[in-house]
Amino acid sequence: MGDLDGRTFLITGANTGIGLETARALAGRGARLFLAVRSEERGRQAIEEIATQTGNRNLELLSLDLGDLDSVRRCAETFLATGAPLHVLINNAGLAGAHGMTASGFEIAFGTNHVGPFLLTALLLDRLRLSAPARIVNVASVAHYNASGIDWNAVRRRTRSFTGMREYSVSKLANVLHAQELGRRLDGTGVTACALHPGTIASDIWRRVPWPLRPLMTRRMKSPREGARTSVYCATAPELAGETGGYYVDCRPQAPAASATLTLAGELWRRSSEWTAAGG
Repeated sequence: MGDLDGRTFLITGANTGIGLETARALAGRGARLFLAVRSEERGRQAIEEIATQTGNRNLELLSLDLGDLDSVRRCAETFLATGAPLHVLINNAGLAGAHGMTASGFEIAFGTNHVGPFLLTALLLDRLRLSAPARIVNVASVAHYNASGIDWNAVRRRTRSFTGMREYSVSKLANVLHAQELGRRLDGTGVTACALHPGTIASDIWRRVPWPLRPLMTRRMKSPREGARTSVYCATAPELAGETGGYYVDCRPQAPAASATLTLAGELWRRSSEWTAAGG
């Protein structure tokens, strides 16, 4: 028995890195978990590892490719068909240092890190409302401070910067803006939202950074287990029950970048809703 018995969590990217460590920590406290992952083989391995280590076998697998909006819709449909409540959605999955476009026609970091999670969240909002008190947790990054705004044309074309970090920063700003706007729109519903910086973590998010840059970038970073601390805090801390729209670092609230304005959050929501044909 644990303090999260009876609570249901859906975590994207839960088969590796911060997502895996977040899932392991929550499972150890008795939560029911849905692991939404791209690789079903690695997802099954993660479930077996978590179950063996925690004794919790209340773990289920969902297939999800955030770069493919049809895959996002199928994932949401599969979860909703279970009839399970949803107390916490953790939008954890992401990538950095990649180049190209998603299958759905967005710059790859922006499409994977924002557009896909935006749609998934929108499709699950009604279930979250019905399950209230509930939370939405966006894993963002301190890199969002490097983005002065969003170029609406750039997010619909291929990655242009050499490292891909300029585009990554914009996608992480979008994560913060998304949480802000969710906080505003869901006020009074019993569903809260927040964004967080997990720390600079040596995780699979850097998998698309080419050799030899990747080992040079990650050798001084924190471990995924350290990175999961703030995700678990934002998902479960009782003192955050009434807090919404905030940004957290090291389990503490922190002011987001000056570019994270309510005006930009509203415009991002409007465009994202049009791109995905999602309401909420």
